[in-house]
Amino acid sequence: MRRLRFLIVLTVAAAILPRTEASAQQPTSNVHLHLVFPGNAKRPAPPAVVWLKPLQPMPELQFPPHKTYTLLQKNRTFIPHLLVVPVATEVFFPNADPFFHNVFSLFDGKRFDLGLYEAGSTKGVTFSREGVSYIFCNIHPEMSAVVVALTTPLYAIADSAGVIDIHSAPEGEYELHTWVEGVPQPILDRLTHRVHIGPNGGDLGLINVPIAPLLTTAHTNKFGQPYDKDSKPTY
Repeated sequence: MRRLRFLIVLTVAAAILPRTEASAQQPTSNVHLHLVFPGNAKRPAPPAVVWLKPLQPMPELQFPPHKTYTLLQKNRTFIPHLLVVPVATEVFFPNADPFFHNVFSLFDGKRFDLGLYEAGSTKGVTFSREGVSYIFCNIHPEMSAVVVALTTPLYAIADSAGVIDIHSAPEGEYELHTWVEGVPQPILDRLTHRVHIGPNGGDLGLINVPIAPLLTTAHTNKFGQPYDKDSKPTY
């Protein structure tokens, strides 16, 4: 009886082990592509993010271990200007300036208004759904930042030449999404397309952005009104 039980255990282990090893060794590729913009080729590429959204279940895909995500306010600037986070992540907005700030966003990604808060303090916002959030200060119109909240860890931020490298993408079918600052969303939506990532290569070639991104984008204050250009903030 003991010998029979031992043989059963070995048989079950032999049946399970190959599947476990196969799932751990699923072929992956480093995906490479290049964003191309009309106009001056010598101008640095604008802030841009490309991500792959799986079209089939991939439970093994995980974001890197948890860390603190921060958009620092210093010298009337958000640092960094572009931040990519997993959905349901809290982002902190510490005020390192010697005056008040009022961080807000009225766009589709995440709508919020943190109100006035003083130097040395911080507030946080949880980005609860996928989307792009444009962040501003209600006092200082020159301040802007972008938070991109994603459900997939298969993303990369473009370098100054518009080059994108997404590492370790499992073989499969994906929807490729592109965001470029200064390009209207309807045009970006038209760049979304289906791609196949094979085990032996992931060079996706060029993505031709059909219009040149706007260098500056006008925005209103949190009340939807123009900033008062004649008054100077006292804080």
